[in-house]
Formats: sequence, C-alpha cells, structure tokens
Amino acid sequence: MFKRTKSPAVEETATPAKPGGKGRPTPTRKEAEAAAKARARAPRDKREASRKQREFRAEESRKIRQGMKSGDERYFLPRDKGRVRRFIRDYVDRRFSIVEMVIPLMIVGLLLGYTGNSALVQASSLVLLATVLFVVTDMFVLRFRIRRELRTRFPDESLKGTTYYALTRSMQMKFMRLPKARVKIGQALPEDYDRN
Repeated sequence: MFKRTKSPAVEETATPAKPGGKGRPTPTRKEAEAAAKARARAPRDKREASRKQREFRAEESRKIRQGMKSGDERYFLPRDKGRVRRFIRDYVDRRFSIVEMVIPLMIVGLLLGYTGNSALVQASSLVLLATVLFVVTDMFVLRFRIRRELRTRFPDESLKGTTYYALTRSMQMKFMRLPKARVKIGQALPEDYDRN
C-alpha cells in the first residue's frame, strides 16, 4: 500500500548517426592499443609473412619430433597410435634383425666388387645375394611370428595394416626409428598393453 512503485524502465533509443559521422563508437584506449600491437606484429610484406610461417612450421615440427622421441602419444602420427601399434613397435624393437647389418654388409660387398680380382668379385656377389636372402627370410619369419602374437594378445582388434607396419619399422635402422624404441634387444614385453 505504501510501497514505492517502480517507474517503468525507460528504453534507451539509439541515437541516429550524425550525417558526417563515422557510424561507430570511438574505441577505448585499451582497444586502440591492442589493435596497434596487432598491426605491428602483422607481417609487412609477403617475404616476411613466408619467413614467419616457415619459422612457425619449423617450431611445430621440432615440437612434434621431440614429442615422438619422448614417447608422448599426443604427437604420434595416426598410424602410430594405439595399443596394437605400441605392441608391434616393442616386438620389432626387442629382436635383433639382420636388416641392421645390411648397410655394413652392402659396403663390404661393394668394396670387394671394386677390387678387380675375379675371386673377390664373386665373393662380393655372394655377400650381396646372401644379404638379400637373409633379409627376405627375416621378413617372412617376422610376419608369421607377429601375426601369431597379435591374434593371441588382441583377438578382438582388427589386424589390417599391422604386417606392413611391422615390416616397414623393421627395415629401418634402430637409431632412426620414430617413435623411439622403448625396449632393448631381448627385453621381455609386458603382458598387458592397456596400461602402458
């Protein structure tokens, strides 16, 4: 009864823009300074823009490479992610492969071939042929053993592309493999790859 009544809210009407005005409010000092800083950071020409873009790409590439070396799965390529791929990497990395001896054997074979002595040239051919046969045999053995292990450990997982992944990893020299090897040659593998 003796209560004050609120006066109806007065709606602010937008004032029409002046005929010679800019049609927008003047920015605050903070907004103007932020815009000026953004303009100063922006590249002035195409050469500077491409240089900044190269630097950004190089920094991102370095960060991804460092993440792959440290074993951080966030930085792995899609082909390297997942517990099946982790097991394949560990399985390949724990075994000694003849592929790791390919480069020294090839060098020996080539050096023997350039001696000019017919007996050494024949020995060179034998060394190169034996190297190729050892590598092919090693690849077949790896394929059958890893497929058997994968069927045992991961019966519900799709095995599509796993053989190719294992073979391509085993064809690389151990120190060049990315993601870096987590296990040493001959080391026992963990039973459960869900927790790793």
